[in-house]
Amino acid sequence: MNRVSRRPVRRVVAAGLALVLMVGWFVIRLVDIQVVRAAELNAASEDVRSRVATIYGERGEILDANGIVLADSVMRYDIALSPKQAMLGPVVREQPDPADASKTVDVEVPLEQVLSELGAVIGRSPEELRGVIDASLEEDPDSDFAYVAKLVDTETYEKVEALDIPWVVPYEHPSRRYPNGAVAGNLLGFMDPDGLAVAGLEYSEDACLAGENGQRTWLHSLKDWVEIPGSERVLSEARQGGDLQLTIDADLQYFVQHVAAAQVQATGAQWATVSVMEAKTGRLLAVADVPTVDPNSPSAVDSDDRGSRAFTAPFEPGSTFKTLTSASVIDAGKGDPTAGVTADYQYLPSNGADITDSHGHGPTNYTMTGMLIDSSNTAMSLFGERVSDEQRYEDMLDFGLGSVSEVGFAGEASGDLHGGPEAWDAQTKYATMFGQGLSTTAIQIASVYQTIANGGVRMPVTLVEGCRTADGAVTDVASTEGSRVVSEKAADQTAQMLEQVYLEGWLADDWEIPGYRVAAKTGTAQVADGNGGYQSGHLVSVSGFAPADDPEFVVSVSIMDPVKMNSSAASAPVFQQVMSQVLKKYRTIPSGAPAPELPATW
Repeated sequence: MNRVSRRPVRRVVAAGLALVLMVGWFVIRLVDIQVVRAAELNAASEDVRSRVATIYGERGEILDANGIVLADSVMRYDIALSPKQAMLGPVVREQPDPADASKTVDVEVPLEQVLSELGAVIGRSPEELRGVIDASLEEDPDSDFAYVAKLVDTETYEKVEALDIPWVVPYEHPSRRYPNGAVAGNLLGFMDPDGLAVAGLEYSEDACLAGENGQRTWLHSLKDWVEIPGSERVLSEARQGGDLQLTIDADLQYFVQHVAAAQVQATGAQWATVSVMEAKTGRLLAVADVPTVDPNSPSAVDSDDRGSRAFTAPFEPGSTFKTLTSASVIDAGKGDPTAGVTADYQYLPSNGADITDSHGHGPTNYTMTGMLIDSSNTAMSLFGERVSDEQRYEDMLDFGLGSVSEVGFAGEASGDLHGGPEAWDAQTKYATMFGQGLSTTAIQIASVYQTIANGGVRMPVTLVEGCRTADGAVTDVASTEGSRVVSEKAADQTAQMLEQVYLEGWLADDWEIPGYRVAAKTGTAQVADGNGGYQSGHLVSVSGFAPADDPEFVVSVSIMDPVKMNSSAASAPVFQQVMSQVLKKYRTIPSGAPAPELPATW
């Protein structure tokens, strides 16, 4: 009887032991999964079901001096698909039941049809899209991501969404837009398709404009690649870029570009640059380059025409440079507007140089004023040799030549003073007095005239006023501290001589601006061909300021090889139109007393 009663007890004990062992095994497995291997398994799970995407930090705006938006960011979209999911089978769509309109049926849509629908929206053939899928899977059989379109607009994005393809996902991707098209386009620069700044202010001021991207992750359904609601996690926050405030006036910029473009077309010129600068501050109000570029489609023009030649294309300035040499001579106490020399058509200095004028004449008793009016190279040489080469070179450096401007524009050239006096040969010693044998940029020449107009004080060239960060803080970029280059007396006397050039020079009727005293000088310069010689065409220019009795604005014009009018006469109308518009736009008070009279000969 006792033996019989022990059997059920043994079974219970055995069952209990088995249960304990089973529970123990599950506990061990649970500890292994949730503790020992938790990180590894979570990572593997996330790798299968999660996706990481970029949260784009929006790029800042570029604004003109009055707050007009010249560049901003708009939302575009990148379209991606999952090659692996695309190959799992047909897309199932819910459609109205043909037999009963109150019901729906599931319809299988084959891959070829889906790709055809998608391709019609994004502008790619079904074969291309299938090629993307096949190439991705060949590289990685588990490929779950491939781009099929980038930077599509909102309309395209909405059409892609309407297709309701579960394994096709659009991603936000801010892109650059230039609302005013080509206005200031050569200054603004542009971005490449991947959102990298590659030219102009977009590139040189990227530290201000660029945002900082963040990241987010989410889980998606293994069945249909759809994001699971509530699964999103932000891994890192995005930071918005700063807004760049320029000194450029967009309305004036448009006008200047229009005038320059019309003259380039009328004269058959290769290109032109026109700049407008405040005489008392060095702020650039307009910098026009023709041909112009629309940053929305930079590839529409040749690569050489996409930047700003005003900053990047150095040239031998020619006779506009005589203004600088004249100021140096006066500042050194070696001359004044009425000082005289006797100059012939040709001058042969004792060092072996050979200097000639552009027009034939006999011995002429030129004052320094008359030298500028007739633009005599020989007379300039006789005045210029009164000052040491070393002093002239130091003055050139002080005027801002031989180095890039304070703007630091992308690709900006420094010009070339050919090593200074120690490196100058006999001809270069004299050629540098009248704007040959050295090179400058158009912006540098504008800065020279700003210095003269401002009583001999050179102000930093300014294109960028400041940067406003996303938190509202404003960082001033522009420097407002000037430096004296020549004495006020030297600058004023040089300005008075330039007034006589404007009044008595051969272009007096072409650039007259009634009601205002104007100081200006023309230049017609040979252009180096890069092989030690000169091209057949010339670069013609005008630089000057107004009102001469209280200078407010500097205008500098350069036109390359105007074949239908290959002289400074090609640039004078541009100077006249632009300066007239500037004086009118800013309501500049007309001049009072007339310009002082200075003799041209003695």
